[in-house]
Amino acid sequence: MGRFEGKVAVVTGAGAGIGKACALAIAREGGRVVVADLDDSAATACTAQIAAETGHALTLAVDIADAQAVAALFETAERHFGGIDLLVNNASAMHLTPRDRAILDLDLTVWDQTMATNLRGTLLCCRQAIPRMIARGGGAIVNMSSCQGLSGDTALTSYAASKAAMNMLSTTLATQYGRAQIRCNAVAPGLIMTERLLAKLDEGMHRHLHRHQLLAHVGRPEDVAALVAFLLSDDAAFITGQVVCIDGGMLAHLPTYADGGNNPAERPVDSVDEAPFAQER
Repeated sequence: MGRFEGKVAVVTGAGAGIGKACALAIAREGGRVVVADLDDSAATACTAQIAAETGHALTLAVDIADAQAVAALFETAERHFGGIDLLVNNASAMHLTPRDRAILDLDLTVWDQTMATNLRGTLLCCRQAIPRMIARGGGAIVNMSSCQGLSGDTALTSYAASKAAMNMLSTTLATQYGRAQIRCNAVAPGLIMTERLLAKLDEGMHRHLHRHQLLAHVGRPEDVAALVAFLLSDDAAFITGQVVCIDGGMLAHLPTYADGGNNPAERPVDSVDEAPFAQER
């Protein structure tokens, strides 16, 4: 018996990357999975892979920023599988990140569209899932956040703000519906090598990010899926309202770590900032 035997899960953004890995992980442990994605062909391919592994899945194309489409998604899922027990809110407006710049350079359309998908879309899915979970005696939700929602950066203003808000949405949901036996946690991945990231990440940026990790290996979608599956399962029955980082230790250290830390012998020659700190007056 797998951990999700008899359970029905909705996974958004499940056509590729982390979402696909989560859908596969749930299906491999006996869960019936609604594979939801804006990209219908990618969702269909994921469903076909689940079916080939003797799992049960349903493909549904959906734009989670559309309230009517989200309502139709959950109505169809309930009609097909009989109810909803688990929800993974993974869908995100990643296509907007190349235009997501610093505050003064930010196109407000990018801000609005990012919030509409990442934050409002997650809220819409939760609003549809919660009553259905209550009807079945409870459930579990995992919202896909990001390390960008926990630390500042030189760009990705909209994305970071949406993920930070998602963290509070997760703890608020956990607080409001814990007595209804609904658990909610957020997962905050760091550098995870999805196919999409591999296609756009140049070698220089990869080295720059990787040197801030404490672990030598690169994160994979399957690593995140393993954490998500744990948080959805009864193994995590007493865990709720948490934001769990899965970043290889990227946010666990002082900023000086990547430049040798407190050991002068390990500091690279060019580690000193060219712009000196201003003297206090």
